[in-house]
Amino acid sequence: MNPKVDEYLRKAKKWQKEMEKLRMIILDCGLTEELKWGCPCYTFQKSNIVLIHGFKEYCALLFFKGALLKDPKGILIQQTENVQAARQIRFTNVREILRMAPILKAYIYEAKEKADLKVSYKKTSDFKIPEEFQNKLDELPSLKTAFDALTPGRQRAYLFYFSQPKQSKTRESRVEKCMQPILNGKGLND
Repeated sequence: MNPKVDEYLRKAKKWQKEMEKLRMIILDCGLTEELKWGCPCYTFQKSNIVLIHGFKEYCALLFFKGALLKDPKGILIQQTENVQAARQIRFTNVREILRMAPILKAYIYEAKEKADLKVSYKKTSDFKIPEEFQNKLDELPSLKTAFDALTPGRQRAYLFYFSQPKQSKTRESRVEKCMQPILNGKGLND
C-alpha cells in the first residue's frame, strides 16, 4: 500500500468507500500501487494495468489496454469514440463492486497477462481531415509542411479538435486560431 494513495483516499470528497474497495480488490491481484496523474494507478512489471478515478456521476476502474481484454460480461466501456486502448468499468455504489469482485479480479489477471502486448492504434492518416483544414493545407504549403512535422499525437489532437464542431463556421474559426501554433511547431495544448 502506497502512502500517497492513502492520502489521496483520505482527501477524496466523493466515492471514497468505492475507491477503497476497488483498491483492496486490485492489491489482492498482486499489482504495485502508485499515484500517477493524480490517481491511484496499479502496475505490473512497470506496465500500467489499471487506474481508479472518480467522476461526478460514477467512479471507475480504467484498464489501460482494455481493448485487448475479452470482456465476456460486456462490462467494459469505451469512454468516447476517440479512445483507442483504454476501457472503463463504472460503479455507483459499493454493493456493485462487492458483487462484481470475482469478475473484476478475472479481468485484472487477464490484463496482467497481456501487459507486454501492444494495442494496435489507428494511424494518424486513418483519421479524416475536416474539409476546412484540408482547404488551408492546400492553400498554404508551409502549413502542410509544419503540420506534417508535428508528432502523430499532436496531429491527432488537432484533427479531433477541428472535427468536433457541427458548424463549418466554428471549424473554420478553430483552424484559423490554430494556424500560428502549428506553424510554430506547437501542439494544441503546448
